[in-house]
Amino acid sequence: ITNWEDRSTCVLFGDGAGAVILEESQDDSGMLSAYWGADGSLGELLILPGGGTRIPASHDSVDQKLHYLQMKGNEVFKHAVKRMGEAAVEALKIAGLKKKDVDFLVPHQANIRIIDATGQRLKLPPERVYTNIQRYGNISVASIPVAIHELKESGQLKKGDILVFVAFGAGFTWAAVVYRW
Repeated sequence: ITNWEDRSTCVLFGDGAGAVILEESQDDSGMLSAYWGADGSLGELLILPGGGTRIPASHDSVDQKLHYLQMKGNEVFKHAVKRMGEAAVEALKIAGLKKKDVDFLVPHQANIRIIDATGQRLKLPPERVYTNIQRYGNISVASIPVAIHELKESGQLKKGDILVFVAFGAGFTWAAVVYRW
C-alpha cells in the first residue's frame, strides 16, 4: 500500500512493536480518564482508493496505482493537530486536571511537525513533549508503548507524574488517555 515514488506518503509510514500491560493498582496511580472520537466524513483525505468490493483488484486498478495510500497531507496535518489537542484537553477535563498539571505529553510519533504543533497548541514546553521519532520514524501504534518504555528506563518518570497519551490515526480517529504514574 506504500508507493515508494510518492514522497508525500512513503516516508511517513513504518511499523514497530510495543505492548503495555495494565493491572489493578492499589494506590492512586493508573488511568484517570480517556477521551476518543472519530469523523469518517473526512476519510477522503487519507484513503486507499482500490481494493475490496468498491474497486476490486485488477490489472487496470494496479496499473492506475489505486492500491496505494493517497493523502492530502496539509489537511490531515491540520485535523491531526486540532483533534489531538482537543482530545488531550477533554481527557484532562474528565480527570479534573489542567494543562499545567501535565508532566509529559506522549503523542503518537507520526510526524515531528504534528507533535511540535500539538505541544504548542497545548502551550507545553518542548521538554514536556516526549519525542523519539528522530530515532525510529513513525513506528505506527507501537510509538506510545515504546515511548513509555523509554521514559521509564531513562529514569525521567517519577511516581505521581501525570502523562497524557494522545494519538490520531487512519479513519480520522483520535484518542487521549490521562495516566498517573
